[in-house]
Amino acid sequence: MPTENIDFLDPRDFIIIKNARVNNLKNLSVAIPRNCLVVVTGLSGSGKSSLAFDTLFAEGQRMYVESLSSYARQFLGRMEKPEVDYIRGVSPAIAIEQKANTRNPRSTVGTTTEIYDYLKLLFARIGATISPVSNREVTRDTVTSMVDFIMSLNPGSKVIIYAKLHPRQKRSVDQELRILMSKGFTRVGYKGEVTLIEDLLSKHSPGKDIKDLLVLIDRVSVQKDDEELRFRISDSIQTAFFEGQGDCAVETVSDRKLHHFSDRFELDGITFEEPSVNLFSFNNPYGACKNCEGFGKVLGIDEDLVIPDKSLSIYEGSVVPWRSEIMHEWVEPLIRNASKFNFPIHRPVNQLTKEQYRLLWKGNQYFKGIDDFFSYIESKTHKIQYRVMLSRYRGRTTCPECMGTRLRKDANYVKVNGVSISEVVLMPVSKCLEFFNNIQLSEYDLKVSKRILTEIVNRLTYLDKVGLGYLTLNRLTSTLSGGEYQRIKLATSLGSSLVGSMYILDEPSIGLHPRDTKRLVSVLKQLRDQGNTVIVVEHEEEVMRAADQILDIGPEAGTGGGQLIFQGTLDQMSESTGSYTAKYLKGSARIEIPLKRRKWRNSILIRGARENNLKNIDTRIPLDIMTVITGVSGSGKSTLIKKILYPALGKMLGIVSDISGKYDRIEGDFKHITQIEFVDQNPIGKSSRSNPVTYLKAFDHIRKLFADQSMAVHRGYKPSYFSFNVDGGRCEMCQGEGTIKVEMQFMADIYLTCENCNGTRYRIEILEITYKGKNISEILEMTVDESMDFFTEEHSIITRLKPLQDVGLGYIRLGQSSNSLSGGEAQRVKLASFLGKGGSDTNERILFIFDEPTTGLHFHDISKLLKSFNALIGEGHSIVVIEHNVEVIKNADWVIDLGPEGGDEFGGNVVFEGTPEDMVKNAKGYTAKFLKSKLK
Repeated sequence: MPTENIDFLDPRDFIIIKNARVNNLKNLSVAIPRNCLVVVTGLSGSGKSSLAFDTLFAEGQRMYVESLSSYARQFLGRMEKPEVDYIRGVSPAIAIEQKANTRNPRSTVGTTTEIYDYLKLLFARIGATISPVSNREVTRDTVTSMVDFIMSLNPGSKVIIYAKLHPRQKRSVDQELRILMSKGFTRVGYKGEVTLIEDLLSKHSPGKDIKDLLVLIDRVSVQKDDEELRFRISDSIQTAFFEGQGDCAVETVSDRKLHHFSDRFELDGITFEEPSVNLFSFNNPYGACKNCEGFGKVLGIDEDLVIPDKSLSIYEGSVVPWRSEIMHEWVEPLIRNASKFNFPIHRPVNQLTKEQYRLLWKGNQYFKGIDDFFSYIESKTHKIQYRVMLSRYRGRTTCPECMGTRLRKDANYVKVNGVSISEVVLMPVSKCLEFFNNIQLSEYDLKVSKRILTEIVNRLTYLDKVGLGYLTLNRLTSTLSGGEYQRIKLATSLGSSLVGSMYILDEPSIGLHPRDTKRLVSVLKQLRDQGNTVIVVEHEEEVMRAADQILDIGPEAGTGGGQLIFQGTLDQMSESTGSYTAKYLKGSARIEIPLKRRKWRNSILIRGARENNLKNIDTRIPLDIMTVITGVSGSGKSTLIKKILYPALGKMLGIVSDISGKYDRIEGDFKHITQIEFVDQNPIGKSSRSNPVTYLKAFDHIRKLFADQSMAVHRGYKPSYFSFNVDGGRCEMCQGEGTIKVEMQFMADIYLTCENCNGTRYRIEILEITYKGKNISEILEMTVDESMDFFTEEHSIITRLKPLQDVGLGYIRLGQSSNSLSGGEAQRVKLASFLGKGGSDTNERILFIFDEPTTGLHFHDISKLLKSFNALIGEGHSIVVIEHNVEVIKNADWVIDLGPEGGDEFGGNVVFEGTPEDMVKNAKGYTAKFLKSKLK
């Protein structure tokens, strides 16, 4: 779209941005067509997020807040106006970012997508309460239902309406009968016969036979279409319910059959709670399990701490607390009497049947189980040694009362189509969708629930479409990856069916296997077809090819970026624009395949991994090479590496205290590594003062360099005087921030440049100290690339800044706040910090784990990342990468593919282990299919 005529375009057809100057954008002007799928791409740091989020979304949010009343605005976040001449045609903006921004232990996939709200309503409205005793439906009899029963009998049928006798206020039966007479009642049913109360009192003493006493309320003969009779029966039944305290009976005289009725919600001697929305809410005290208060977990005895190595048998000492001489007396009766009840004491615990494993914990007449053992220990906790022992085996365990469902037990008595709400939320989304698509309901229930079912099926369909069919609705939101969380928010937005909105997504393909990308594209197109403008910041080739328009920002990153170098379709894209995107998509540039794969000798073997959906697998992680763990979303990659390998190995090295997932044991050459590092995408510092140059310790050398200048020596300035974090040389008015915040009522806070230091952060006399004509403030404003040329003579500084350039971060400023770095940039700063230590300790052997390091990376940046990985391996370290990107997989020395599908049913198996070439030859799994085209 030509930008020179941008002022004359119609805002009803375009979203128009004129001269955006946010961050590194260089007066960028663009007209984005409405109701299109637009992909914003370019190198990392070129200005994509600055355009999409910091400019477009920020203005959409600000305009919305400004439209509210001044009273409402005081409760909302105050928003700054982006630095731009104007933005026209902005629609209501919805941003879906990568961050899983909730750590709420009660938040689940079901509650986040609002599906659980509809499920609660469905079960409250049409759920049938089934008695656990007789498996019959619990119902409450009403006056209407009883009248209908009597009127449905054959005309002329004689019936007797009784009330059950319940003595009140501890009165005797005789006293109760006399009171009934005073009320006008004359007859009772006693042992199958109608008897006058007077005769009963004079001839018999009912005594304990009160169960046989029924008070006769009325006798009628059934006549069809008799309205007066219907009213009479109705009154009699109301009287019977009142006198019988909710119990009454109807006898058909012809067959002398007695039909019992109750207006209480009970059956089999159990009084049930009537279904209501709150009964199914674990966030409400009424519905939450009383034991765990709706969390599903309690502090109890952790089975995996008691029996950590399940490949051992009872005889070999698998039960850790029974190994000591004092406690060995607990296991002796089991070993001695095992033959009497066929218990296999020489069989590994993981091969015991469910009944045998349960017997080990519960015990029998021959021996006391593990539960009895810990009950004994708890009874001795007045002694310190027993308290210490107990604490050693405690952990967060599944609540024994609700079995992790979080709901009170009787909530699961309510069923729809024979299934309880807990069973529904424990199904994978794909199975759940299948259940609701095939649900069988009565005509009445279908009318009541039609709208609810539509909403549930719609939301489940969208979740399945965005590649999350393997998740359960009970899955905690806090355990989701950034990509999974973003796709859940996307599915929720689709479910709300908004139109005329502007959706801005930040790399929705993160964490998505290439197999599922087409499904994601179809969802984005559906969002567009509903009448929305969908703007996606993305590097994924498949998404770019599906876009109606591509906006390429660049040409370089940082100060070399911030310009619109191309706008149009993929076919219109030309390499002549200098676009790196065009070069890689057109094939003139590519990430090369390694000339040879590294061989390995040492490895770490994980045995019996069975956390989440892992199917008790054994897998070998090679050392001294680059290993890539791949597989479709939900196949078990993160579980294997983040929940088992990292914490388990970290505990052995004494540097990690996280709770590890379930596995039997770790074998192999773990002594070959001295340290384990998990390089994630969390910010490098929690403070706005944190920046790359301080994180890499380069600032220490820069400050020392300035302190060594002759003027600084003469004035007695120490290196600390050149720090903006401590008293001494910093400006005290702004405390080294460079800006002063001015709070504005009902408007965004304004950050004004500090008048005392003019934004330099330092006192004037400190700025008089220069090196090569630049003061310390000007040094912090330089990019890494500029500083590499500037500090050519300072080897100590160059060696610490060079890794930043090597990982593709040459465009960031030395003093750039860590808060302004993306997750991918923060991850690469951490990588650079390790590269900067290279060769400092030749004895150090680190196992690096990277979780999707290609997040936010362009093709051009991935090649730089791979060079950094090779540099680490060259220094004697090992790398494990969790990744879907085919460019990274093809560069791996060893690939472990999990799957073949996601979720509990079909995920969690090892599909393939070996080199990329062998993987393509075997053609196992989905990854091999996508890898084949890249190995040509």
